[in-house]
Amino acid sequence: MKNLISKTLGGLSKEYYFRQLFFGLLFFGLILWFTMQSSQPLNIPALTFYFISTLLYPYSRFVYESIVSFILGNNVFHMNAIIFLSFKFFMMLMCLFFAVLIAPVGLLYLYFYNTI
Repeated sequence: MKNLISKTLGGLSKEYYFRQLFFGLLFFGLILWFTMQSSQPLNIPALTFYFISTLLYPYSRFVYESIVSFILGNNVFHMNAIIFLSFKFFMMLMCLFFAVLIAPVGLLYLYFYNTI
């Protein structure tokens, strides 16, 4: 069991994991802040889902960046910074909200990559 956890959850570098976790926690903080500002009562199941998605966010981001790296390779694109950052922000949100679905793919990949 320890081997399984170290090959999957410990498969990312610490720098990459904590960088992505920082952004995930930043989004979670924003969601929490907007929830607190709303007049409706706290939705505990939704906040639990967002928290779990935050913990899985680094793995879903790993899958997304691996796919983009495979498709684009080492090409460099020059474009407007506002458009680029808007797209990047949108993709970060998509990776966060779909982390529960995307992260298992990344965990499986890390397990097989660290086994071979």
